[in-house]
Amino acid sequence: MTSEILTPVELKKMDPVFGQVSFDNHEQIVFCNDKDTGLKAIIGIHNTVMGPALGGTRMWNYANEWEALNDVLRLSRGMTYKSAITGLNLGGGKAVIIGDSKLDKTPEMITRFGEFVNSLSGKYITAEDVGSTTADMDLIRKVTPHVTGISESIGGSGNPSPVTAYGVFMGMKAAAKYQFGTENLAGKKVLVQGTGHVGETLISYLTNEGAIVYVADIHQDKMENMVAKYGAKIFDGADLYSADVDIYSPCALGATINDDTVYKIQAKVIAGAANNQLAVEAVHGKILRERKIAYAPDFLINAGGIINVYGEIVKYDKAEAMRRTENIYNTTLEIFNFADQNNLTTQQAAMQIAENRIAERKKENANK
Repeated sequence: MTSEILTPVELKKMDPVFGQVSFDNHEQIVFCNDKDTGLKAIIGIHNTVMGPALGGTRMWNYANEWEALNDVLRLSRGMTYKSAITGLNLGGGKAVIIGDSKLDKTPEMITRFGEFVNSLSGKYITAEDVGSTTADMDLIRKVTPHVTGISESIGGSGNPSPVTAYGVFMGMKAAAKYQFGTENLAGKKVLVQGTGHVGETLISYLTNEGAIVYVADIHQDKMENMVAKYGAKIFDGADLYSADVDIYSPCALGATINDDTVYKIQAKVIAGAANNQLAVEAVHGKILRERKIAYAPDFLINAGGIINVYGEIVKYDKAEAMRRTENIYNTTLEIFNFADQNNLTTQQAAMQIAENRIAERKKENANK
């Protein structure tokens, strides 16, 4: 099973959907187009063996439709494994809307997207992601019940970002325990790449524990805000991947661990919120293992958000969501130990455990 980042030129040489390297046996791909609102969206439903496919809606200004398709395929696949490894009765899905969320998004567009979600009759449940907000989910809720992450004022679980950050923090502490012999991050140098909602909350956890936090972001004002609010330091080196830090925490977009960076990384632990951090899982996961860098699989430690919104479906409260998210610490340690015992990368170990759970459920479903 492979998952790669490909250039638009390479993608065009392949069959549009089934021939994509990232397709990986998706059950359904839905292309949504509405001329009146300007909506162009793709919904990816990877696997529904464990339950309905739940995953957020990302709005991004993709270079082209091929790039958008590749992204939604990778993201929806990741949601399958995220839910399975976390023990949730959910399948994997994701949606992307092509466009600049700051310039192109309108209430009419989001409402129309919600109508497309509703047409799937619950096979796909949407939620917040990059470029979408709790307010967007509230709009979608007006046209479909198949949405989570709506405002607490109307019975939802609200913004999932703080819970996501808490799970990343727990996973990072577990990785530190494995690599350094202690979960205490006081004095540890941590580079956080990306200072959005999740990144900022993670920075607050880290500074409260006494970690030395460096930040990197494409937005100067966001970095300066982290300095003012938390005493973080702006990373000003020539190459952040070569930074002399203990922990690298990618919290922006994926594929930052790739052919250009994997041998530069000096950190001994990688633990962040970004999805699909390994550009090619089989290749770059193996190199990290050979270099004795402890990689906490992203789809495991960033699962706090889906744990939070899952509460809207099975009716548990915020306290229970935080308790379940805290257990990411234990699961992360189990993954590291399982990987060592079976001579696997941590990515392979996590996926194997998730796939075993899916296979067991598939067998149960067949015997009903």
